[in-house]
Amino acid sequence: MRDSDVPVKTNEGRDEIQHRTRKLPTVLRSILLIVDGDRSARHLRDLIASLHGPADALEQLETMGLIASSAAVAATQVAHAPTPQAPFAVPRAINGHGAVPADAAQRYQTLYTLMSETVREHLGLRGYFLQLKIERCGNSEELTELLPDLSAALAKVRKDDIAAEIEARFATGS
Repeated sequence: MRDSDVPVKTNEGRDEIQHRTRKLPTVLRSILLIVDGDRSARHLRDLIASLHGPADALEQLETMGLIASSAAVAATQVAHAPTPQAPFAVPRAINGHGAVPADAAQRYQTLYTLMSETVREHLGLRGYFLQLKIERCGNSEELTELLPDLSAALAKVRKDDIAAEIEARFATGS
């Protein structure tokens, strides 16, 4: 994996987070958890070094099929995507238009992305266990049930007005 690539979890990677079927070593599991689709491979390698993880950790996870380059995933999705019957919009929190995605998979992905980004931006390492809970959610309803936990965590580390603003973002996007 090139330094400029942005690794993302595959379906198998998300399944491994939830079910622990492969019994990954703790360090590899921790590294899999920090793969979020936003950090470059170079940035992740720096984090891996600080965790004293193996230098080839990303390659190991990629070989196991738990992560892939976001460019490779996007190319696969385009190649296998069905022709849409009607266009759907992304929630306002992402594109500013206020529309809600039409299908459950898109809703899940949108909530997952919003919640993960919020944890990373506002909670940092303090949000590690909350991020684990987000990773274990298998549908948008489970993610929605975690919103009060996210709100409470935000209220502890941020001013109430910031927490309220972020809560409103989720309310309009969910």
